[in-house]
Parts: sequence; C-alpha cells; structure tokens
Amino acid sequence: MTRLYPDFTYGEGPRAECWWDETCNAHDYPTLKGAQKCDVAIIGGGFTGISAALHLARSGVSVALLEANRIGWGASGRNGGFCCLGGGMLEDAAIDRAFGREARLDWRATELAAIQCVEERIADLDLDVDRHSHGETQVAHRERDYARMERDLASYAENYGLEAKLTPKSELADEGMRANFHGAMTVPAGFALNPLKYLIGIASAATYAGAKLFNRSTVKHVRRGSKAFHLEMSGGDLTASKVIVATNGYSSEDLPAWLAGRYLPTQSSIIVTRPLTPTELQAQGWTTAQAVYDTRHLLHYFRLMPDNRMLFGLRGGILSSPAAEKRAFRRARRDFNRMFPAWRSVETTHAWSGLVCIARNRMPFVGEIPDAPGIFTSLCYHGNGVAMASYCGALLSELVQDRTPRYIYPEVVQRPLAKFELGRRRRWLQPAAYLGFALSDL
Repeated sequence: MTRLYPDFTYGEGPRAECWWDETCNAHDYPTLKGAQKCDVAIIGGGFTGISAALHLARSGVSVALLEANRIGWGASGRNGGFCCLGGGMLEDAAIDRAFGREARLDWRATELAAIQCVEERIADLDLDVDRHSHGETQVAHRERDYARMERDLASYAENYGLEAKLTPKSELADEGMRANFHGAMTVPAGFALNPLKYLIGIASAATYAGAKLFNRSTVKHVRRGSKAFHLEMSGGDLTASKVIVATNGYSSEDLPAWLAGRYLPTQSSIIVTRPLTPTELQAQGWTTAQAVYDTRHLLHYFRLMPDNRMLFGLRGGILSSPAAEKRAFRRARRDFNRMFPAWRSVETTHAWSGLVCIARNRMPFVGEIPDAPGIFTSLCYHGNGVAMASYCGALLSELVQDRTPRYIYPEVVQRPLAKFELGRRRRWLQPAAYLGFALSDL
C-alpha cells in the first residue's frame, strides 16, 4: 500500500485514547483466510462500506467486507459524532456556475436525505446511540460573521425549505451558550450521536442480513480476471464480480491506481473532558445540548454530551508523529481554555485524531471508477461523513447492482475527482493553505 502519511498515522497511536472505544464493545470479526467467493467485495469498514454491506445483504446479494484493522477503526469510529448537513465544500454560486440551479437543489436535497437515512436506520434497528441536539448551531467568532448569518437565512429556506433561527449575542447566555461569541444560527436539521455505537449497530444488522465481515484483512492487490476480480491478502484470496472501495481518508494511492493524487487526507483532533458538575456548568454558563461549530475556516466543533463530558475538536494538523500529536492536543486545550475559561482546571481525559478527506473539486465522488468497470467508490465527505457516507453507501449498493437508484443521485457527485497539484507531494500545499485560512480567521 502507498499512503501519504508516515506509518504512525495508520497505527494505534492516534486513536489510543479514543473515548468512543470505552463506550461500547465491537464484535471481533474473523480474518479472511483461504479462498472465498462473493458477488460484491467491499474494502473498508467505515460508514460507507458498512452501509453498502447492509443494503446489499438485505437485497440478497452475497457480500464480503474487508477491513485492514477492525470495524470502525478509521474516521467513522473516531469522529465527533455530528450527523448534519454537509459533505461538500462548494458554495451555492460555485455549484450554480458549474452545474446549474436545479443540480444545486438536488445536492441540497441529498444533504437532508442523508440525515433522514441515518434517522431511519437508527429507528429501524432500534439503536441506542446517545442521541442529542435539535439540529446544529453555528456560532460567530466575529461580528461580521453574524451579519453573514443574517444574510444566509434566505439560502437555508431556498436550499432546504428550513427556517433557521438567529440568536443575537445578547441572548446567547439565556440559551445556555455563554462564551465570547457574537451570535449564533441554529439550523433545524441533524443531531449528535455516538458514532461508534451507530456503526457497530449497522455492522451487526449487516451480519444478521447475511453479509460477511472480516477484520485484519488488508487487501494488497486487486487483480482483474477474465470473469471476476481477485483480491489478494496475506492469508487469503477473495473472488468477486464487483468491488467497492470505501477507504476514504485512509485510502492508498495504488488501490486502485486511479485514486493516486485525487484525495487529500487532513487531520482533525479531538479532546474530551471528564464529566462536568452542575456547579461547573453554571460557572461557565454553557449548558446547551446542541452540537456546535464556529465560523472559522480552521473550525472548532464541540458539544456537551449526555454524561456532561465536553467534546472539543479542531482542524489544522499538518504533521503526524507522537510529538505532533502532543502539539495538536496542546493547541486544542489552549483554544478550549480561551473559549471556556471557567473550565481551565477541568481535566482532559481522552485525546485522539483521525483523517478527514478532501477533494480537489471540493465535492464527494460516488460511482464507478473511470476506466475501471466493475470497481465503484465513494469518498471525500469533507468532515461531514456521518450522514453523507451512510447515504452514499446505500447509494453505492444500488449502483453496483446496476439499478436505477431509489435515492437521489445528484449530478454534482457524479463528476470524477480531479487531481491535486504536486501529486504524491500534495500535502506540501497544506502549510500555505492553512496559513491563509488562519489569517482569514483573524
């Protein structure tokens, strides 16, 4: 495998202190051994792959899912747990120029449908995922950002048919959001959840439906035969008629070769505190159960979880090593203390990081890989994969069966991923880009 980060990134170090691992027990699926066959092979055990496996198995398709580590090991099992609008980074004007207004509205409808996909799955499987938050709230870290929020109200009505709610700075404390923000906007779509509980629930349902899930089964090569694909692993070989590559930010440049240069993994770091006492909550004046993020390009995202632990995450990591991890966590704690000064003495009990996946053309791609008939993929959710990856996995299950999708298949995600400049060295672009983002956030 050819990956962009050092080996440390793909080992246990970055997720060693992940809080989610202490909240639930994942089933230890076997390692694939010997020669096996199936209709569809799925590479990757995150939201995309598990969602596709569930829908395929329920359709009577024989499916085998291969995870290099363990189900939920990657970004799906270590993210912030925000099930919300998003998935792409193009603004309305850019989508309109490239695709037209109707295509833009199709994409926005897909964002809503992705949230509904997760809601329906949780209800259908009766999953306990520690759900909270009525929609998602964005807070303005500058006065001009709140002015932009006021202008954005019309776009939420047009794009989603939703009435977003503005909260001026003077009323934030009344809503349990006392911090140094200049106002907030709440969009009534989405919620927060425990991502690993959700993923484990889907995985159990997929196996119940007949899907075969395998841990510690690293695919080294995908070879096209005359009638089928042959997926080669250390201790086994899988033959399949179709293949889904669902590796997102943990992808390899050569699996398949088409992916080379077309995705950019970037780091996101999270810290979690011990449970806060009622006295501590009142001292800061932050008591809301809303899932919240700020208006920075290098954004912070945070939420008070049901047990009163505070989860706090941020973007912006460039290097990956034990020392770089410690620096990122110190930065997260510094920003946390600045935002919530009454909690400076509250201990950080858990800290971890994972990879968000970015596309050069700033939108996901879902479909058959160009010039590789029979191999499908979906990736690049730009840090909003809980809903969108779940949805795209279900969409892939239709495409791989050559069905007309029952789900919205927006034009904007059918455009193949463009290549980044600098190819294998594209991570060299990040320092300059992040410096620009940091300056624009001032």
